[in-house]
Amino acid sequence: MERARTFGELKAGGYQSVSVKDELRANLICKLKRREKLFPGIVGYDETVVPQLINAILSRHNLILLGLRGQAKSRIIRQLTNLLDSQIPVIAGSEINDDPFLPISAYGRQTLELHQDSTPIAWVDRDARFVEKLATPDVTIADIIGDVDPIKAAKGGHLLSDELTIHYGLLPRANRGIFAINELPDLAGKIQVGLFNIMQEGDVQIKGYPVRLPLDVMLVFSANPEDYTARGKIISPLKDRIGAEITTHYPKEISLAVEITKQEAWLTREGLQERLWIPEFIRETVEQIAFEARDDQRIDKHSGVSQRLPITVMESVVSNAERRSLITEEQMVVPRIADIYAALPSMTGKMELEYEGEQVGAQRIAKDLIKRAAGEIFEGYFVGIDFAKTVAWFDQGNNVRLADTASVPECMLLLEAVPELIETALIPFDSKRDDAETVAACELVLEGLYAENKISRNEEGGYTAVTKARKDRRGMIYDDLTESGRYS
Repeated sequence: MERARTFGELKAGGYQSVSVKDELRANLICKLKRREKLFPGIVGYDETVVPQLINAILSRHNLILLGLRGQAKSRIIRQLTNLLDSQIPVIAGSEINDDPFLPISAYGRQTLELHQDSTPIAWVDRDARFVEKLATPDVTIADIIGDVDPIKAAKGGHLLSDELTIHYGLLPRANRGIFAINELPDLAGKIQVGLFNIMQEGDVQIKGYPVRLPLDVMLVFSANPEDYTARGKIISPLKDRIGAEITTHYPKEISLAVEITKQEAWLTREGLQERLWIPEFIRETVEQIAFEARDDQRIDKHSGVSQRLPITVMESVVSNAERRSLITEEQMVVPRIADIYAALPSMTGKMELEYEGEQVGAQRIAKDLIKRAAGEIFEGYFVGIDFAKTVAWFDQGNNVRLADTASVPECMLLLEAVPELIETALIPFDSKRDDAETVAACELVLEGLYAENKISRNEEGGYTAVTKARKDRRGMIYDDLTESGRYS
């Protein structure tokens, strides 16, 4: 269908303009009737966040997403553009998407008055109707609302008080679209005042000159709860004008977290994808690390532990397994527990520590999280299975070292010496698994036994017996690895 090029053609075609909130509402209703997925790629919010978003849009509310880091707030906000029409008509040359039927800028009004039905029309795509700004303390009214432009005044021969001299800020340029501000509490109070004034009354003062801008805009904000008291706050009049406060959250189940990481982690690597196989228990262990961290008293709960932690850890785990395959020239790439320990650099920077945690150190806490996470997953797979003979073999003074660079044949040779380990480790799995997968399963068992303090583990990936004193120290923050240097 050919688009109208003039205002007269637009009227003749029967086009009717609607407000952006009515547009969002109408398109949302159509998607709901067609049973379409509203937010592709957003996992775990179907019963919590999404229904609240739907209610807010149906109510034509401005909204704020309130949640800790890494909870997909920005992604949700950006996907709201999918509820906009594919294109809308504007007066050509307008900086603020003037509606041809109801222009609000001096330029739009004058152009329409001068050209009437011959007024040229431009069409704006939905993506160009989304404006996003990260709030920082240095943001000014000029950035958000606008400022007087002396150059415009000089070139056009206008007085500074003339509206034609205004250089519009981000908010007016979002007219007939969506305006999003991330980390709203970081915005200075006087800027927030300017926001709620233009939201409610539609007017603002620029350099002391009153300007009326009845903007048609959907306002969406995001904020971290800690920012209400840490770096700033949302002023009450602005908060009162936000129709819906929607709280986001981290995945509540391991299966949902695994799905998110599968979706987000960069694992489709050229030359690797066909050779890579990640055991499900490795995926679950990586996710369990984040669950353990969010419950750990040594980690700041106000900052949260982002879902980016398991994503980057999984990428590093696969990279270490890939590195091993390059060193050993093995075809299959199968990550195992040793690769998770090798991914420590992807964990330590994503945890804000409390005072107690700072005394222990991020590295030590990260290792403890891996130990506890592996213990949880081990218990789920091997509940009720007896490893008494395996533990007894270690108690006799034997040990096994599974370095993260050790090849599969090397590891199998060592594991075959441990009584009943391989046979028992394969009980929950398909017994026809190849050697690389068998090594990964055995290493999970050894790490699980270590988590239960039945054996010990050193920094080099060596598993050995644990002394009676250590067996009694189940409440330890983290077993000091071979403090005595007993393992060699």
